[in-house]
Amino acid sequence: MTGSVWQPGPRPEWVRALNRLGDPESLSLAPDEILTDAVARTGLSDFGDEDWREGFDVFVAALADEAQLHFIGRALARADVLNWLENRLRMTETRKRNPTIDAEAVERPLFITGLPRTGTSILHDLLGHDPASRGPLAWEVLHPCPPPESETHATDPRIALAEEEVRLWCEIVPEYDAMHELGARIPVECIQLTAHSFRSDELSGRHVVPSYAAWLATADLVPAYAGHRQMLQLLQWRMPDRRWVLKAPSHLGALGPLLAVYPDARIVWTHRDPLTVMASVASILFATAWVRSDAVDAHQVLSWFTGETCAALLAAGEAVRHGSDADARRFCDVRYADLVNDPLKTVSSIYEHFDMPFDASAETGIASAIAAKPKGRHGVHRYDFRDTGWDPQVERDRFRAYQERYDVPSEG
Repeated sequence: MTGSVWQPGPRPEWVRALNRLGDPESLSLAPDEILTDAVARTGLSDFGDEDWREGFDVFVAALADEAQLHFIGRALARADVLNWLENRLRMTETRKRNPTIDAEAVERPLFITGLPRTGTSILHDLLGHDPASRGPLAWEVLHPCPPPESETHATDPRIALAEEEVRLWCEIVPEYDAMHELGARIPVECIQLTAHSFRSDELSGRHVVPSYAAWLATADLVPAYAGHRQMLQLLQWRMPDRRWVLKAPSHLGALGPLLAVYPDARIVWTHRDPLTVMASVASILFATAWVRSDAVDAHQVLSWFTGETCAALLAAGEAVRHGSDADARRFCDVRYADLVNDPLKTVSSIYEHFDMPFDASAETGIASAIAAKPKGRHGVHRYDFRDTGWDPQVERDRFRAYQERYDVPSEG
């Protein structure tokens, strides 16, 4: 493999200055110290179910031993872990004080999945503009307690705080803006919810932590989805009567655990040329890890998401989809090409498939969102399969049957 992947531009001077002046080792990643800090900052001590602890220990050890974090990266990683722990403490306390939260019904949630970079984020955002639907917004997931309320949802002071936190990534790596839209009011992937269980691709996606990634590959994900459901119950407690629209490419390899927790879930599966996917994913994985480390190796990044990885994810999804007790109507297929060429028609076809009313308010909200977000307004995400060093004919042969099955056009 000889590819170079995407390479970032020079770091902003303020980032270089802080990393020169700061000592990463001054920011403790000792598990007991982090736990003590979380308890002290909240005044609470009950973290809820214990399923989170093993993943926490494995992850924090990997951060210290493998991630090679620069000073700002270590500060961000420690802040993330504290945020997840503090949220666990506050959510547990909120549920104890308000036991009716446990009775909240999360009915027929709509999950968007597919290989990464296949339009899942675009579709997630569009569907969330139907007034009858709702995605978990970045600010809600970063600061879920006290639970949001309908009356103050648009003006909650946590929005401004979260905007600064979320946009920091793009201050550190400016090219990130063209790769993935970030903002407090933008719906986030489900892996940011399951991060609170420390069983999530969010953790291995932000850092080079191979031991944690290996642990996660064989971990039971049912507790992660159970925690995901509890978070949705809390977020909807004071904002009822809207359907959840959720998304994560990671669901593709975890449909079994997802359906064990959400047996009435509806699944939208997005499809795009896997060769385009592979090149795009390589660049964004590099950029995400580069936010926190100067020691990201391009060849290692290429090994994280190969043709074999894509094929395995597709096979795992199809095994559940076509299993003996599968419901064919549970799944709705969306081609990336259709979504880009005619997003409104594509969205309406999803509503039709699932017998959801596509009324005037839904059409107006989604059409307005399409008009308000022209492609490339944050710049262009540039990537090229040739930069990866993979053999295009080998990969094209690998995915020929998949592309024929779902009528997925090749993009290059």
